[in-house]
Amino acid sequence: MKTVETGASVAAYLAGVQPERRAGEALVLDGLFREATGFAPRMWGDSIVGYGRYHYRYGSGREGDFLATGFAPRKARLSIYIMPGYADFGEILGRLGKHRTGVSCLYLNRLADIDLEVLGELVRAGLRDLGRHWPVEPT
Repeated sequence: MKTVETGASVAAYLAGVQPERRAGEALVLDGLFREATGFAPRMWGDSIVGYGRYHYRYGSGREGDFLATGFAPRKARLSIYIMPGYADFGEILGRLGKHRTGVSCLYLNRLADIDLEVLGELVRAGLRDLGRHWPVEPT
């Protein structure tokens, strides 16, 4: 796994996010994730802000640690990580607003396109689902 917890400063990372509009959105997301999870943020890799962690072990023997949920404020769009993507969150996503989805990732062009309360609901639902598969540890 290339993406690992680094111990780098989340505050320093968020202060350096560009462009300025994206930096503001990253601060809003940090507050939302802190409130929704109750976890402190940690840096994962160079650009993912994660909240909580879990240890996975597959039947193949492959195992590792990964962030429970988090986000990456990319220039083109915001990436929201709802791990590990087992559940069908279609009802919540239907109320979220403009977005695209990947396997365990949600893509937002900007926060103004979505309902932040619904995003908080989605983060909490994702953590509950993850906890049914792997124990989630606080950070």
